[in-house]
Amino acid sequence: MLCARRLGGLGAGLRGRWVSTSWSPVGAAFNVQPQGRRLDLFGERRGLFGVPELSAPEGFRVAQEKALRKTEQLVRRVCSAPPGPQTVLIFDELSDSLCRVADLADFVKIAHPEAAFREAAEEACRSIGAMVETLNTNVELYQSLQKLLADKKLVDSLDPETRRVAELFMFDFEISGIHLDREKRKRAVDLNVKILDLSSAFLMGTHFPSKIEKHLLPEHIRHHFEQAGDHVLVDGLRTEVPDDLVREAAYKIFLYPNAGQLKCLEELLSNRDLLAKLVGYSTYSHRALQGTMAKNPETVMQFLEKLSDKLSERTMKDFEMIRGMKMKLNPQNSELMPWDPPYYSGVIRAERYDSEPSSYCPFFSLGACMEGLNTLFNRLLGISLCVEQPAEGEVWSEDVRKLAVVHESEGLLGHIYCDFFQRADKPHQDCHFTIRGGRLKEDGGYQLPVVVLMLNLPHSSKTLPTLLTPGMMENLFHEMGHAMHSMLGRTRYQHVTGTRCPTDFAEVPSILMEYFANDYRVVHQFARHYQTGQVFYAALDQIYHGKHPLRSSTTDILRDTQEKFYGLPYVPNTAWQLRFSHLVGYGAKYYSYLVSRAVASMVWRECFLRDPFNRAAGERYRREMLAHGGGKEPLLMVQGMLQKCPSIDDFVNALVADLDMDLETFLTDSK
Repeated sequence: MLCARRLGGLGAGLRGRWVSTSWSPVGAAFNVQPQGRRLDLFGERRGLFGVPELSAPEGFRVAQEKALRKTEQLVRRVCSAPPGPQTVLIFDELSDSLCRVADLADFVKIAHPEAAFREAAEEACRSIGAMVETLNTNVELYQSLQKLLADKKLVDSLDPETRRVAELFMFDFEISGIHLDREKRKRAVDLNVKILDLSSAFLMGTHFPSKIEKHLLPEHIRHHFEQAGDHVLVDGLRTEVPDDLVREAAYKIFLYPNAGQLKCLEELLSNRDLLAKLVGYSTYSHRALQGTMAKNPETVMQFLEKLSDKLSERTMKDFEMIRGMKMKLNPQNSELMPWDPPYYSGVIRAERYDSEPSSYCPFFSLGACMEGLNTLFNRLLGISLCVEQPAEGEVWSEDVRKLAVVHESEGLLGHIYCDFFQRADKPHQDCHFTIRGGRLKEDGGYQLPVVVLMLNLPHSSKTLPTLLTPGMMENLFHEMGHAMHSMLGRTRYQHVTGTRCPTDFAEVPSILMEYFANDYRVVHQFARHYQTGQVFYAALDQIYHGKHPLRSSTTDILRDTQEKFYGLPYVPNTAWQLRFSHLVGYGAKYYSYLVSRAVASMVWRECFLRDPFNRAAGERYRREMLAHGGGKEPLLMVQGMLQKCPSIDDFVNALVADLDMDLETFLTDSK
């Protein structure tokens, strides 16, 4: 396990690489190429993340078997113990023993450069996942918790966090079908395992490149794509390329329907629907939205419809402005198509700021951004990011950086592993992974959280550091918001640590960080971009997880929903939904980005707009929102921060006000 030593001052005792530079240690660590590990014959050797077993792929089986043995012991212990607060503690220890393998494996299976590690991690995920579903239908285990929650005197004696965690564990039993007979419970377990397998397969397929014969592409655009013999591989939409034909080709090839992926999606949606109905819900959306701020799909659709109505006129004006820019630059082909808005909106932003991306990127090296984050966290929360040298075998790639998160009075809060750079076979996605959740241990100490932030940034060169576009910088701030949520949560229970909270609240801290990224007083002033397509994606997600059988094919539903909520024509022979990776992790919950953005907007305006470095507001933000993880009802946290309970109209108006502020910023800065 990681050595959770406390640090004095701002990182006393940290071992770091000395670099002759004007950058601070955290800036230098991200602005220079790794120099290779020094040979240290007497240094400590560890496995991945400091887990001794994980020095080789076979260690996953050892770690998995160890976790399963401990699980059996804890199940026997809780089933034989009298009901009380200790019941919840044992349940949480049970959850922790499984999550410490499953969470780590969930990251390694997609990010490790060695196939053997990825395969071993995949098997561990399946094994632990199957055990979790089995436990969620274990009647004796369920009854041990039910005895506690059925005793009003005992329940009244529990503190609010313990009571909520007990209710969340009970909720897991209920949505897994604990109330069903033995045969149906087994059916529920089988469906859950099948859904896990289909989710994994679909997720892999969303990132798989499309292949086309080379001669089918005009020769002058082939160099924009990877070539493999007589074929060209297209692994993305190339939204940043100025050539319209390149973007059109990428769009039509990358989104061309794949029969296997289409079948996988249909089976995934169908099995989710079967599971929801088996355990007593009318749709998968109704099951998935239990415990969220929205509560049910009817509320979500009401929110999306209201937002769509408010944005429709504005969206048409935006598209007209983008169409005008396309006509200006390409008068021979001015029809606006779905592959155009990302590129031309960027051109408009650059023109309004009288600059090109190449002119401001050098000011935003990765190191400069990390220094900016360090300064922001220090002034807002009393936190410093301190570079540590990983032990041999602790990281999976030599360009991974390890940061200790240190509070000025509380000491070490946790660790962040920064896997920021591109490499072969690494997924093209930016995300946050919990490796180990925080919790209060039996000895009174605190199990410190460990997370990974994964980005896909270009490597630095011998003469230049990694340079970030505004979008890259915003993504960095977004993911660091998740990391701070994990670091600053100080829940008693691992089950509700950090980002383990309802999805429509989990994105609030990360989106709030985007506001800091776009405030000129923090870094430099960039125009925020508002993705009008998010309403369309969220509505599509709700329909896919609504009433089954679906009224038509997933592609026909895509076309109809795009025409209603987006405003640009569907392109025949494309199937964007087959690249919609969020259908796995955010099934029926993609609306969460919009709700979280609305909350973040309200928090920003209320607490940080006047002074983004306001320490009192930062401490209040930590106390009211970050500290609780999922241990408190999300609406209560929002209410505590805003001093009011927002309505659907408040959410909609906050998003619309964001656009008004963007327009005002543009007009002011273009004078």
